[in-house]
Amino acid sequence: MTRSPAFDPATATARKGKDEYGDLPEWNLADLYPAMDSPQLTKDLEKAGRDARAFEEKYKGILEGLARSGGDKLAEAIRDYEELDELMGRLGSYAGLVHAADTTDPVRSKFYGDVQEKLTAAGLHLVFFTLELNRIDDELMETALEAIALGHYRPWITDLRREKPYQLEDRVEQLFHEKSMTTYSAWNRLFDETSASLRFTVDGEELGIEQTLALMQHPESAKRKAASEALAVTFKENLRLFTLITNTLAKDKEISDRWRGFKDVAESRHLANRVEPEVVDALVAAVQEAHPNLSHRYYRLKAKWFGKDALDHWDRNAPLPKVPTPNIGWDEARDTVLTAYERFSPEMSAIAKDFFDKNWIDAPVRPGKAPGAFAHPTVPSVHPYVLVNYQGKTRDVMTLAHELGHGVHQVLAGPQGALMSQTPLTLAETASVFGEMLTFRALLDTKKDVTERRAMIAGKVEDMLNTVVRQIAFYSFERKVHTERRQGELTAERLNEIWLEVQHDSLGPAIRLGPGYEVFWTYIPHFLHAPFYVYAYAFGDCLVNSLYAVYQQAESGFQEKYFNLLKAGGTKHHKELLAPFGLDATDPGFWRKGLTLISDLIGELEAMEGK
Repeated sequence: MTRSPAFDPATATARKGKDEYGDLPEWNLADLYPAMDSPQLTKDLEKAGRDARAFEEKYKGILEGLARSGGDKLAEAIRDYEELDELMGRLGSYAGLVHAADTTDPVRSKFYGDVQEKLTAAGLHLVFFTLELNRIDDELMETALEAIALGHYRPWITDLRREKPYQLEDRVEQLFHEKSMTTYSAWNRLFDETSASLRFTVDGEELGIEQTLALMQHPESAKRKAASEALAVTFKENLRLFTLITNTLAKDKEISDRWRGFKDVAESRHLANRVEPEVVDALVAAVQEAHPNLSHRYYRLKAKWFGKDALDHWDRNAPLPKVPTPNIGWDEARDTVLTAYERFSPEMSAIAKDFFDKNWIDAPVRPGKAPGAFAHPTVPSVHPYVLVNYQGKTRDVMTLAHELGHGVHQVLAGPQGALMSQTPLTLAETASVFGEMLTFRALLDTKKDVTERRAMIAGKVEDMLNTVVRQIAFYSFERKVHTERRQGELTAERLNEIWLEVQHDSLGPAIRLGPGYEVFWTYIPHFLHAPFYVYAYAFGDCLVNSLYAVYQQAESGFQEKYFNLLKAGGTKHHKELLAPFGLDATDPGFWRKGLTLISDLIGELEAMEGK
């Protein structure tokens, strides 16, 4: 395959983005594969297909017999399955990261699509395995689990058997698997490539989506307004396509849910997150009840700082007036995060340092690069990679701290193996939000001037409102969209109406949602990539607020307990993981405790008035 001239992941270490922020690193993906056309990658793709067929021939139809003959033989089958999962995960991770670096490059897009197609074909031969495991009688499985080798996989088997009521017969599952390439995966790819290719004209300059969204935090109101209007213009030009994608993926999910027997629109997400629906309901209720005391109260205060009764929507995340907003260089951002991590745990800082020293981070903003930020765990035998779009603002430093928290978590959970290292989304946000909190506290300690402290605390409050209040509003938006979609397609106008309804309720009267804002739902990828993912952010933020309160009490052994939580990966339920800290997410008071920290920070800002 011809290598794209735009970006060669094998030589990324030699090409750093030199700009006003310093030397911004581009990741080196050679730890996965040297290049898209490397012989090793071709060999592994062929091996994945060949080994998957051999696995099916060896094990299909005999798993119950293996269980009857002892857990050791069934454990051997699971180990073989895990090895295949690791190999295929390595291939898929590499293809996904290459594509994320430039989603508009046709060479990369073809490579990504071809790899996904081959992995989907190989995966067809593995579909039987988990289905057949779940057909083994509970009593027989429990007896087999007494074997030490199989007992190692108990958490994975327990989670797998929770899926049992919703699994279909083998041929239907195979059809769902194979059609994923031309159903939700294809529509998500269309969204990603469309979003990355969008251009926005701001004051005569053509910008990508990340640069334009960043201008919404520009010190000048006129620039923020121009950026908001540019976003609205381009989103409206593409509204028909985004509406079609949203309707199609919502219907695709409804079909899958109906066949599997899920009743509630978010039930499958709750199951995947290993969290009880009533826990999520309690979180949502607590956040919505707190709107007047949190978002409504804060934005009223912020509007007062700007000398207004209400802020226009493009001023919601504006920096405070008369507060300098200097650019933060990459080296300073790195040192800030690593120092904050070091204060908590030298081991945590050392793990994060590897991401910088070994080129596991892709930082520059580039045309076609995936927007936003993420930490990709890849596979346990390699290491995670982090993508950010760094633009030198305090929020970019916080984003770096957030994604490195994910990275540290993924490194620590890696020894659990390919099947059990993945953490449910609700707990996956723990380390990331905790890393943000550590960085915020470290930065705040350096601010002695009242004006600077006010700006720093206000920025943190806004981040927390975006993580908690805004994400729960997103969840409410999704619930309304997916519920109404069951009765038929939603027009663009109706999607806009729902968006404005939840935004008005969550942001309050001190934010004026002007013309154009009604289409801002179109650019949020979580709605499409992972329906109902968003409540995990609020879950994680409130959880970390409670965790941090325990940490501040200087409880003996906190760091060790915290690392044990991260190292557990997907092997323990949230109730079991939080018990050592005296926390329980099933207690309604748990969420109120987490929200109190946000309220207290707003109170601190109010106390600064007149100083």
